[in-house]
Amino acid sequence: MHAPSQDSALPWWRQLTAYHWFVFLVASAAWFFDCLDQRLFSLARNPALSALLSQAPSSPEVQAFGKIVTAWFLIGWGIGGMFFGALGDRFGRARMLTLTILIYSVFTGLSFFSKTAWDFTVFRFLTGVGVGGVFGLAVALIAETVPSGARVQTLGMLQVLSTIGNVAAGFTLKGISNLEKSGLIQLNTGWRWMFLIGAVPAMLVIFTGRFLREPETWLHLKAAGKLPAGGIFGPYAALLREARWRRNLIVGALIASTGVVGLWAIGEYAVDLQSAVFASFYQAHLPAGVDDAAKWVKLQVDNAKFWAYLWNMLGAGVGMWLFTRVAHAYGRRPAFLLGFLAAMVVTFLVYWKMNSPADAYWMMPLMGAAQLGVFAGFAIYLPELFPGRLRSTGTSFCYNLGRFAAAAGSFFSSALSQGIFGGYAKPLPYRYSAMTMCVLFLVGIVTLAFAPETKGQPLPEDSEAPSADLEPLAGDLPALAEDAEPLQ
Repeated sequence: MHAPSQDSALPWWRQLTAYHWFVFLVASAAWFFDCLDQRLFSLARNPALSALLSQAPSSPEVQAFGKIVTAWFLIGWGIGGMFFGALGDRFGRARMLTLTILIYSVFTGLSFFSKTAWDFTVFRFLTGVGVGGVFGLAVALIAETVPSGARVQTLGMLQVLSTIGNVAAGFTLKGISNLEKSGLIQLNTGWRWMFLIGAVPAMLVIFTGRFLREPETWLHLKAAGKLPAGGIFGPYAALLREARWRRNLIVGALIASTGVVGLWAIGEYAVDLQSAVFASFYQAHLPAGVDDAAKWVKLQVDNAKFWAYLWNMLGAGVGMWLFTRVAHAYGRRPAFLLGFLAAMVVTFLVYWKMNSPADAYWMMPLMGAAQLGVFAGFAIYLPELFPGRLRSTGTSFCYNLGRFAAAAGSFFSSALSQGIFGGYAKPLPYRYSAMTMCVLFLVGIVTLAFAPETKGQPLPEDSEAPSADLEPLAGDLPALAEDAEPLQ
């Protein structure tokens, strides 16, 4: 279970023992279902609010309330990340990861029972609290468990695999829609079943709670009495007290916030643009002899949005893989620079020039690669900025502070689209508000001038790692203990 401090000449996947793979798979599964939950919300948000508000999905009321619900989801996400990140340093990454999985699973399932738009908002806020805790805990757990020679690749792969959760959400939507059309479930209730499916991750708790163990680095710190004291605010006080970690906290928070706001306050609303653009396109290309024009247009729009979304997620997976390769070969700062530049230019062009489904099929994978590619960097870079006693807190803070910024960005986007650009015909308000907000990617680019390069360096304070004579904790997995040979 030890994580060797020196890189091995072996390929990264051959450096992992069976227990390393177990930790990687459990943490990845937690993040997979987390991303599934996020995307189910994105896809079911408008149908849910349409039913709860008794308004058409394209109505201004539904569109505006959708941004409010999204903002509260992000606020819950930020609170959960801040709270559970610190608890992870105080009480253990594995224990808190199990708890966060349970929270987001339960409240996702409870969204099925929503009666009004406001209790739907409350359930989404509480779901966000659980969702927010997962990322920092998962990446800290992997970073401190796997060998240093495999750290970049496993953390990058964690994010690449997250796109599978997003794709699964798209196929879930398509399957539920088919069940609605066949009459097996009541029309306009598919969104409820999507959230019920999102409760499945609770089953993962059974396995994580029984087999997952704390990293030996953290156990050593605990045994030596070096964990931060002072309650929930203790880890934050320690981060702010020491100049090196305080600087890294600011740098990491600005870099992560740039990507998170770019995705959730800009990229998230590409589906609204697609709805308007695709509807206009198919209305202008209505075949002769169609009996129910509105039904035909809706069917075509839904199908085109599904394929645009699928291509977007496939592009995201490629973008994360490319970012991981660049970060490993050339460094974290060059990778982020290329990522933020690509996100700014591609996002601007997509909102400016998307006019048909055919445009979306090649534009959305590019935007997915550009916007989500940098998220692989957050998994790789953020845990490299902080010592073991503060790693979960620092990583979670940086990643989740962006949720509050994204919530503010979502409110600001709503104000732009309804206020400053509200007088324009649809879909111009969607276009102009998103294009205006692309300037925020400059924040991340400027911050890189102050960011430390961590390529080829050990995790901070690796001198605190357990000594060779510290007895490993095999627990309930004797076959997966430290002395297991790396998988060939």
